[in-house]
Amino acid sequence: MLVCTQDEDATADLVIAELNQRRVPVIRFDPAQDFPASAVLSARTGPGGWDGRLTVGQRAADLSAVRALYHRRPSAYATEGREQATRFAAQENRRGLGGVLSALPGCLYVSHPQAIARAEYKPAQLDTATRVGLMVPATLITNDPVAAKAFCAEQPTIYKPLHAGAYEVDGEPAGIWAAPVGPDEIDGAVGHSAHLFQAHVPKVADVRAVVVGDRVFSARITAPPGVVDWRAEYQSLAYEPVTCPDGIQQALVQFLADFGLQFGAFDFAVTADDGWWFLECNPNGQWAWLEAAAGLPITHAIANLLTDGTRDHD
Repeated sequence: MLVCTQDEDATADLVIAELNQRRVPVIRFDPAQDFPASAVLSARTGPGGWDGRLTVGQRAADLSAVRALYHRRPSAYATEGREQATRFAAQENRRGLGGVLSALPGCLYVSHPQAIARAEYKPAQLDTATRVGLMVPATLITNDPVAAKAFCAEQPTIYKPLHAGAYEVDGEPAGIWAAPVGPDEIDGAVGHSAHLFQAHVPKVADVRAVVVGDRVFSARITAPPGVVDWRAEYQSLAYEPVTCPDGIQQALVQFLADFGLQFGAFDFAVTADDGWWFLECNPNGQWAWLEAAAGLPITHAIANLLTDGTRDHD
């Protein structure tokens, strides 16, 4: 079994520890960082698909025998700000090593990197969520200040980024959280890029639903009054496990199927009448802290999926 992730990944550590207890052979490595310095690839085409060996340090894997690959959070193949030869090599590594790892015969991917990449686009998420029957707040994506101002005047509105990328303020890492925005705050700066504006849901709590195959693990998250984005107040949150309604469970499993995913971390805003409003899905989202805080056996479910391809068993 292969686990592709960064050197420091406490979430992957939990799964690997569980696999070790089950005596499942695991090779953990970070393709963009370990290749070619400490990893050697020799892959050939054959009638049954790619064959050959991947050696990482003192461990080796028969490519045709890899039955599962856990694509957690590997580093990106660095191509910016470097000399031409280095950029060229990085692209070759991405398409060579990365391409082979994406095309292993008979391999279960949790999840396939190309499926994860497709599912990271919020417009596609919102469209799919609507089609599978989830409630989705009215949303506008625009770079037109006039359209943005009109939308914000129609109802209470929040702004949130389309991509949670790295951002710094005064040299320190900072998050760009969802925040209320009124029509009087809209100006020409909206024209500089695409912006996502969404009707503000009058929520009483949030839910994160972690889906592994067809198992759904949900936790209700209660933040202090007035907090729009609970991620900005990690130290002040309360958690409790909750049961995901049957109809929503079915919709979430279908959502994953539509994107070709085996895993997803979904965020919902919950209203006083227990309405679950879909906000977004992180196709490779964090869950380790939630497992501990709400007592959800997510590690167990992921290990089951990786080891024998079943969704889960008790």
